[in-house]
Amino acid sequence: MWLGRQEFLEVVERTPLVSIDLIVRRRDGAVLLGKRTNEPAKGCWFVPGGRICKDERIEAAFRRICVAELGREFNVNNARFMGVFEHFYPTNFAEQAGISTHYIVLAHELNSIDLPDQLPADQHGEYRWFDTKTLLATAEIHAHTKAYFMAEAAPVNGTAGKPASPRPWG
Repeated sequence: MWLGRQEFLEVVERTPLVSIDLIVRRRDGAVLLGKRTNEPAKGCWFVPGGRICKDERIEAAFRRICVAELGREFNVNNARFMGVFEHFYPTNFAEQAGISTHYIVLAHELNSIDLPDQLPADQHGEYRWFDTKTLLATAEIHAHTKAYFMAEAAPVNGTAGKPASPRPWG
């Protein structure tokens, strides 16, 4: 179900949105990020992703978001579920003052996938591959994107790669 611009702004103002973020890795471990052209997070490097629509099953939303963001369809069963994250932004898609955006994000990782040479440009003006160390050190990469990689960068109880908390939002 698609809403008009004003109706959707009212939803953003009153409720959290549920979305899927795609953590896409090459065989060498580099991560695909796009530079956002729209709010929220306009001008920041961010992982591809999109919101789930009303009455849309997660599997269908995953396929649709992959086509819209990556240029081809992927199945959610071929992705690794990374957990549930909360993203809060002081801005909104309409850039209307005083309305923040709150996402509940279902993060999924896709590894060693083949992508088209030209990726969709609806949400991202350019794309680039980042290794985790550079990703974490780059100021223009949004903190919400960095959060997906924090646990793998620093050892937790002597073991890198394990989340510090079973609840990424806590």
